[in-house]
Amino acid sequence: QVQLVESGGGLVQAGGSLRLSCAASGVTFSSYTMGWFRQAPGKERDFVARIWPRDSTYYADSVKGRFTISKDNAKNTVYLQMNSLKPEDTAVYYCVAARGRPSMSVQAREYNDWGQGTQVTVSS
Repeated sequence: QVQLVESGGGLVQAGGSLRLSCAASGVTFSSYTMGWFRQAPGKERDFVARIWPRDSTYYADSVKGRFTISKDNAKNTVYLQMNSLKPEDTAVYYCVAARGRPSMSVQAREYNDWGQGTQVTVSS
């Protein structure tokens, strides 16, 4: 059974940084794609970043150059380092997992398991 638990969200001023963590159980990173989505109030869940089993990463244009996804296989933890935060980054951030390597791994429907989310609020 897959369980994903996010932490590290909070309130930060524009230009600041946060690091989100996702503690994963029931997941072997060598055979799973891990990622992050986010959802702002009244909007759909949007792709943020993903990391394939052999560590290839990909980012949404809106966060490219500012966010970094990584994973610690020994700790079964995925991270999202968020730098140069903007008010538009305000959202609930979700850790996600998919077995194997889905086609592009950028759509919500490609992920089977979701965490509960952690709130990130960026003030101007």
